[in-house]
Amino acid sequence: MSKVVSHSFFTEFDINLFKSGKHFRLYDKLGSHLTVVDGIKGTYFAVWAPSAKSVSVIGDFNFWNDGEHQLQVRWDESGIWEGFIPGVDKGSKYKYKIQSHHDNIWTEKADPFARLCEHPPNTASVVWEASYKWKDEKWMQTREEKNGLDKPYSVYEVHLGSWKKKNGWQYLSYLELADELVDYVDKMGFTHVEFMPVMEYPYDPSWGYQLTGYFAPTSRFGKPEDFKLLVDKFHERGIGVILDWVPSHFPEDAHGLGFFDGSHLYEHPDRRKGYHPDWKSLIFNYGRNEVRAFLISNAIFWLDHFHVDGLRVDAVASMLYLDYSREEGEWEPNMYGNNENLEAMSFIREMNTEVYASFKGVQTIAEESTAFSGVTKPVDLGGLGFGMKWMMGWMHDTLEFFKKEPIYRSYDLNDITFSMTYAFTENFMLPFSHDEVVYGKQSLLYRMPGDEWQRFANLRLLFGYMFTHPGGNLLFMGGEFGQSSEWNYQQSLDWDLTQYDFHSGIQKVIQDLNKIYKSNPALYEKQFSPEGFQWIEHNDSENTVLTYIRKGHDSKDDLIIACNFTPVPRENYRVGVPKTSQLKLIFNSDDTKYSGSGTGKKTVKPAAKPWNGFDQSVVLTLPPLGVAIYR
Repeated sequence: MSKVVSHSFFTEFDINLFKSGKHFRLYDKLGSHLTVVDGIKGTYFAVWAPSAKSVSVIGDFNFWNDGEHQLQVRWDESGIWEGFIPGVDKGSKYKYKIQSHHDNIWTEKADPFARLCEHPPNTASVVWEASYKWKDEKWMQTREEKNGLDKPYSVYEVHLGSWKKKNGWQYLSYLELADELVDYVDKMGFTHVEFMPVMEYPYDPSWGYQLTGYFAPTSRFGKPEDFKLLVDKFHERGIGVILDWVPSHFPEDAHGLGFFDGSHLYEHPDRRKGYHPDWKSLIFNYGRNEVRAFLISNAIFWLDHFHVDGLRVDAVASMLYLDYSREEGEWEPNMYGNNENLEAMSFIREMNTEVYASFKGVQTIAEESTAFSGVTKPVDLGGLGFGMKWMMGWMHDTLEFFKKEPIYRSYDLNDITFSMTYAFTENFMLPFSHDEVVYGKQSLLYRMPGDEWQRFANLRLLFGYMFTHPGGNLLFMGGEFGQSSEWNYQQSLDWDLTQYDFHSGIQKVIQDLNKIYKSNPALYEKQFSPEGFQWIEHNDSENTVLTYIRKGHDSKDDLIIACNFTPVPRENYRVGVPKTSQLKLIFNSDDTKYSGSGTGKKTVKPAAKPWNGFDQSVVLTLPPLGVAIYR
């Protein structure tokens, strides 16, 4: 077998950037790369292992023998080991066998920069080059116009392994999803799809949030080029693709990043900063330059090589606070004596700055559950620089309100109006995510009170209220047809439910709300500005009714929304309106086509009777447990 040939992809400039934490295209240098040296085909390998005494590439091409192909350490103290192995071809399986200076510890590690991994439970890396010809040039050129903060954001959150299965148990491949999932998301009218982590992960019950292959789409569903096709097909339909991204923690699996070269290389060496007690996982050392470069390169990689349109960053709160899930004495304050993780904050700002500088029309979205200030404020104004933030407080308050029997809701109307006191402090996305339909919380449908009719009416009302509340929207798969049971990652959604009128009615509601959301600028042009919202009446606890106006740039686009949170139809309900022009009903969640009762007026003409602070008003018939939208 040919021996390792001295070869490098690194220039002195690359090394200086890497050491200073400013090399954000490390995937072009580190990892395995098919190449030709002196007319001979083979693979160049490069891995960062500064505490190593020796590093060997072991694989199916050398019978996993660590004596065959030892890499050479660079002379520049970068800690990078590299070399070219002739004859190693695409599809070859490999790992790095590392002998450490620390107590002569040996580790066997998958390549952190591998482009493909073996199908779990196997753990080797695979030499791969995803040759694919993109066809989404039109989307990429116009993405900035479609993906901005003043554009509709209706996101369908998907777990690829359980959206639908064939033969009752088999995964759909990326190629099959490129047909079935793309058609479905398009038919339902969502503007974006968000995938729970597609990066390689070893443990199915982690749902993908415990990563080991940061640069490899999971091989559960096919090859990297197949995943590119899936993204391409969404772009062909004008649908943006958002990926969940996890820079917050990683698992301790033997082949993963933990204790990589016999030292705490990627994780913080202090367990108070480097170990996550909730998830039994390791936390990145955000103060180490090379680790920052690794993570930012990873974010850039998915936007660059896979044309994704956004990254939803997982567990941001756990990164921001040194005392997150820790008791007194289990954490150490920062240099100012408080609980903020300054290194993580600095990393996040740098990541967002680089992402937005490098790609037009993309967004980063923070899953951040605290009242941390400035998450979506620009970095140059002292913020963290995210485009949007999940509105977790709204989600909790709303579901808490909706689970109450309607007779008690009049006492707690503040639960549903409170969000408007802080709705414009950040650019918020309203999430009903996977986390809300697991671990005994029940499905959205079964969190609604009442008999069958009332449950479905409440769910239709919930979605109508969500789509007319300021902010973007996110709905986890299954919610759009009223899935009865909790989500189970091991099985398909219950698609057979859609044959029943109540469930297909929920589907039609989501389809119609998506159409209304996308075709009415009042619902998105100022979705992050207080100028886009005005209360008409938020204190009618006697009737448990809310009325409000949504506004766009042009006042002719204004919408009047009325939500009745009780099962009692409100006849002759007077509402003040800002104009004298006739109002037309464009959505009624109680419509018979949704299996509702059909209560409501199609058109109403304002009368010169002052009400709610306006000079004119209309008399409406409000549907039971319903939302009506008038234009």
